[in-house]
Amino acid sequence: MSYDLKEVCKDIRCDIMTCIGHLGVGHIGGCLSVTELLAVLYFEEMNIDPANPKMPGRDRFVCSKGHAGPAVYATLANRGYFDRKELLTLNQGGTNLPSHCDMNRTTGIDMTTGSLGQGFSCAVGVALGSKLEDDGATIFTLIGDGESQEGQIWEAAMFAAAKKLDNLIGFTDYNKLQIDGTVAQVNDIAPLADKWAAFGWNVIDVADGNDVEQVSAAVKQAKTMRGSGKPTMVILNTVKGCGVQWIVDLGPGNHNTNVNEEQAKAAIAEIRGE
Repeated sequence: MSYDLKEVCKDIRCDIMTCIGHLGVGHIGGCLSVTELLAVLYFEEMNIDPANPKMPGRDRFVCSKGHAGPAVYATLANRGYFDRKELLTLNQGGTNLPSHCDMNRTTGIDMTTGSLGQGFSCAVGVALGSKLEDDGATIFTLIGDGESQEGQIWEAAMFAAAKKLDNLIGFTDYNKLQIDGTVAQVNDIAPLADKWAAFGWNVIDVADGNDVEQVSAAVKQAKTMRGSGKPTMVILNTVKGCGVQWIVDLGPGNHNTNVNEEQAKAAIAEIRGE
């Protein structure tokens, strides 16, 4: 089945706004910035089956950037892993959808993440296991640009290159903002592409990581690099809060912010172009 990825992105963004608006607060900016990536992976590129979420040899996605959990949930719900009504339980008592992804609670989640840097190491381990099993899977993982200030990211990057994990494709959500300011002000990670190349990775730099066609082309290109003996990092230059202007305008303040249901409804109308 083929999907209209631009419409899928709208659906995911609307569900992000709905569930965070219902809760009243959330990591909204970094959820909206990764929507195009999630749409491409789950609706176009990944070998998965929502009816059989533990399918042997399936591709796996590890969201090391744990703040983006609600975006992953919205994507999984739209892909059919669970009822979209469950999104309204986000981060509430007894929920299967905690703030950060939990593989023991949420159908479709492949790895529990949250503490920044640790999910990326787990993804590297999953990729190594997949290589040893020779199951043919591709392991995808998402990290943040603020998260990239963690030393654990670079330890894992070294290990992945040393083990020639060309079944591993990473993505950096390079939106240039983190909770305390701009990434450049806090602890600059530039030149990012050069760093990943120096650590032995293939690098693809996407000029507009919120353009679904550019993201799709980059993922396809990354998949062709299997056999190169190197893991691949796709750098997505994104806008934090993309799709809702008042959230973009908050700047670093959109990392975690209050959103009421009226604001959510207005945001959904903006996303839909109404």
